Amino acid sequence: MVLFVGTTLPPTSMAYLAALTTRVHLPTSSFSITRKGFSAFRHIARPLLQSVSGGDIGQPLSANESEIIFTGSGTSEGIPRVSCLTDPVKKCPVCFKAAEPGNKNRRLNTGILVRYAGSSGTRNILIDVGKFFYHSALQWFPTFGIRTIDAVIITHSHADAIGGLDDLRDWTNNVQPSIPIYVAQRDFEVMKKTHYYLVDTSVIAPGAAVSDLQFNIIPEEPFVVSGLKVTPLPVWHGRGYRSLGFRFGNVCYISDVSEIPEETYPLLKDCEILIMDALRPDRSSSTHFGLPRALEEVRKIQPKRTLFTGMMHLMDHDEVNGYLLKLKESEGVDAQLSYDGLRISVTL
Repeated sequence: MVLFVGTTLPPTSMAYLAALTTRVHLPTSSFSITRKGFSAFRHIARPLLQSVSGGDIGQPLSANESEIIFTGSGTSEGIPRVSCLTDPVKKCPVCFKAAEPGNKNRRLNTGILVRYAGSSGTRNILIDVGKFFYHSALQWFPTFGIRTIDAVIITHSHADAIGGLDDLRDWTNNVQPSIPIYVAQRDFEVMKKTHYYLVDTSVIAPGAAVSDLQFNIIPEEPFVVSGLKVTPLPVWHGRGYRSLGFRFGNVCYISDVSEIPEETYPLLKDCEILIMDALRPDRSSSTHFGLPRALEEVRKIQPKRTLFTGMMHLMDHDEVNGYLLKLKESEGVDAQLSYDGLRISVTL
């Protein structure tokens, strides 16, 4: 049921620190991060994670084809970091790569667009609109021929998930009358403070062109958005802070997680595509999985394919994917880093 409110741990392999190198230990292999960045696997041909859509950029979907587009795959601060690009002493290799046009290390706030090919046509459903949403939309909406937004589903109420709500005014002023927002009650309470003028439009000056949003409160049980069944996946995003992942079809999306409650694992059964938080290569933080823990969860959940998201500037796209490619060869674990603009076909 959706309430409409109108406009109102198994043990993880641990890393050890040396003077110049942090070495990451995983069950089958290891790689190093030096001050110059990743040093291992330079000799391996750098794999590129390709879209499985098989179509050209901007090509219309076929009648029965759904897809996921990664609007962002990075942290709240984004990659590259300004502080890294302006550091006069230490050069951050990933951030300098990310400053290059088209580099896959360039990452905006984590989010995806689900293009659902339903019985009434294709619907565009966003998961999260973070503070860099405008920049993501500016790049990817024209590229992929996206004009309307049929719904927005919110994972949690941090700025990198809701900071772009105000930017939706471009759509509600120029493209469509309004946009429905699906959000948990606890996060809606936060929006009442951070975006009070979007929740209670009576406070705005007459004629002010703010976003026209229809807020729908979702419980932690399945609900339907534009004909698509969505199942919340409750997780912890730091001690005592609840965040939601979502399952649609056999795709499971968990972007911000430090712990998966036992009661959530049954909801992940028979997941085919898992999109999972993996902040850094060596360890987890208090609020996010690191790569070692994320891989432990992949082995437990056993999806057919995993795409990691939410990566910080210690995660070099090509080099971590090189390591993951070797892991696939040794263990059969099909996992890669995602990147902004990645487009994959899915069956929903």
